[in-house]
Amino acid sequence: MTVEHGAKPLRFAVLKPGHGSAEVIERAVISEAPIAIEYNGIGYAVMMATPIDLEDYAVGFSLSEGLIERPSDILALDAHKSELGWILRIQVPQKNAEKVFARARQRVSESSCGLCGMDNLDEVMRPLPRVTAQIAVADAAIFSALSALGSHQTLNADTGSAHAAAFCAPDGSILMTREDVGRHNALDKLIGALASADINVSAGFIILTARCSLELVQKAILANCPMLVTISAATDLAINIAQKSGLRLISLARADAALAAMPQTG
Repeated sequence: MTVEHGAKPLRFAVLKPGHGSAEVIERAVISEAPIAIEYNGIGYAVMMATPIDLEDYAVGFSLSEGLIERPSDILALDAHKSELGWILRIQVPQKNAEKVFARARQRVSESSCGLCGMDNLDEVMRPLPRVTAQIAVADAAIFSALSALGSHQTLNADTGSAHAAAFCAPDGSILMTREDVGRHNALDKLIGALASADINVSAGFIILTARCSLELVQKAILANCPMLVTISAATDLAINIAQKSGLRLISLARADAALAAMPQTG
């Protein structure tokens, strides 16, 4: 599949205090485009994303939405560039298509979000499976992965505006990374790439360059990821759901410290 690069060069005037805007520079800007997702010809969602790694995105999004159980459930996949954006055409078996038809709706979001377009609170707060995977990760491995993460963020190095999702071995070595303008998109791309490569998510942990909200925890739980590390802080709901489902959650993870969520009392 051929897609456009995730960044493009643009010209800017440099503004400085007391100096006006005489200097002109050129720098890379991250690409953002509407991605319309169709299943068996039925429009399901329109997401704003960076149009790279779209095959991974299609697989990961489909898994996170519960529309497929494995990458082989996707019979055909085509990414089509249109005048206004991209169209991801996904073909699935009839049994999977019935799930799509039951939930199909056109929905537009500023970023790929597992909650967009849901009909009611019961659906948003749907029961989640228990994370069955367990791994032993030393604190040093977490900080090792955090230290190495920047060298794996090539799109962010060019633009300064890309989120990353990285899959790490228990020793902290980074095995795979995906980037996108949206934090949810980056995670879906990573989940899809791991599934397509037949890499077991339960054998390692995931780092996200983002705040930790409910949707990200839900995606990690559904992927049976045993530990999620986020660069920024977690919400109370994200912590609560992670603990109920057995997901170890590390947030506000920086070079010198990180917060491991503990059971709350009272």
